[in-house]
Amino acid sequence: METTSVARSMQAAATAPTGDAAEAAAPASSSLIFLGTGCSGALPHVRCLIQPSTPPCAVCSQALTLPPERNPNYRCNTSLLIDYCDDDGTHKYILIDVGKTFREQVLRWFVHHKVPSVDSIILTHEHADAVSGLDDAWLVHPSNHKNETDHVPVFLTQFTMDSVGAKFPYLVKQKMGEGNEVTRVAQLDWTIIESDVDKPFASSGLEFVPLPVMHGADYVCLGFLFGRKARVAYLSDVSRILPRTEHAISKSGAGQLDLLILETNRLHGMGHARSCHLTFSESLDTIRRICPKKALLIGMNHEFEHHRENHILAEWSDREGIPVQLAHDGLRIFIDL
Repeated sequence: METTSVARSMQAAATAPTGDAAEAAAPASSSLIFLGTGCSGALPHVRCLIQPSTPPCAVCSQALTLPPERNPNYRCNTSLLIDYCDDDGTHKYILIDVGKTFREQVLRWFVHHKVPSVDSIILTHEHADAVSGLDDAWLVHPSNHKNETDHVPVFLTQFTMDSVGAKFPYLVKQKMGEGNEVTRVAQLDWTIIESDVDKPFASSGLEFVPLPVMHGADYVCLGFLFGRKARVAYLSDVSRILPRTEHAISKSGAGQLDLLILETNRLHGMGHARSCHLTFSESLDTIRRICPKKALLIGMNHEFEHHRENHILAEWSDREGIPVQLAHDGLRIFIDL
């Protein structure tokens, strides 16, 4: 396929509506649902609305003019839901990160995509935009035939575990109430994972390879590599990719990715030594270096106008031969994992 048609098809996939008709026509397979594609503060940015500039911020102003399913500039905290269809046709739902906007994401996108529950949770790190929604995790617990909630496994590093335990002690050390019944909080089973590409783990039947990256000068965050058939890498909070991680996901290293999901936080400028996130140009340089078959960008702040930047990315994709687009909240991609 020519690079021009590849870029156009990628743009259509990343901007097409995700209505019921489209899903009814989709094959019965695994899929990725982007519950959130925004920065920690989410969009619209509150200050742009209560303390408007002159002229007003166009992206944040627009974010309130349309319903979210028709407005890709409305962005909740970055989070991915993996709908994993096993060989026997069983679907398991694996959630990466549970941020400050989790309840809103459930109301918007679990309902829209008819997601009944979450079977397991994976945490990238312990910042608020990745863990603050844990208190609401009980809302999406699966129920057994007795209408009782099952425990949900949570996979996280020891560092993240220590922080979560301090923030939510009642979720980690659950106390029994009267009648020996656990109070109405999330029933979570905690499993420690390592920040090591050589120590994969299985979550709801799907294997994940931890991808340690730098999220600031001295802070390690995790991304993940997953998929037996299609190889997908997810890097949501990164300022620098460590050599072993880059080797694991690059075409010149362990093999070409089918899809790279990578953050881009700021539209303008370059990061410095203490930056916590990649900028737009740095993300594109990273994609060029890793050379996946295609890439989607997440974690955008309010400098990014979805359609304008996707037009720029379509032109970049044509030049480089790597289809790249901004993802948006609610986007669902069917992929054979």
